[in-house]
Amino acid sequence: MPSKRRSSKRPYGQPHEELDVERLAGSVGARREIGPGGEEYKVAVPRPTDRTYICPGCGQEIDGATQHIVAWAVDGLFGSEAAAAARRHWHTHCWNTYGRTRG
Repeated sequence: MPSKRRSSKRPYGQPHEELDVERLAGSVGARREIGPGGEEYKVAVPRPTDRTYICPGCGQEIDGATQHIVAWAVDGLFGSEAAAAARRHWHTHCWNTYGRTRG
């Protein structure tokens, strides 16, 4: 059975699009939150897209048209650009509950 995931490959021979950390952090209204493990993350609500993502919290697909969040560490081992490049798309509920204990 063919996969439902759409290919996000760039056209052959075309250069990679440069990651604009300032646009990623500023134009989408990122806020700072304490995430799983007590690390500080930047969290933003992305614009709707036709792509599909996998939520790291539950392992289920997130349709790009469904409202969800994108989170990335404020400071990464290899700097802020590497941390932004390692961003992940989460279901809002999964982000709010993942790795947190109820007290």
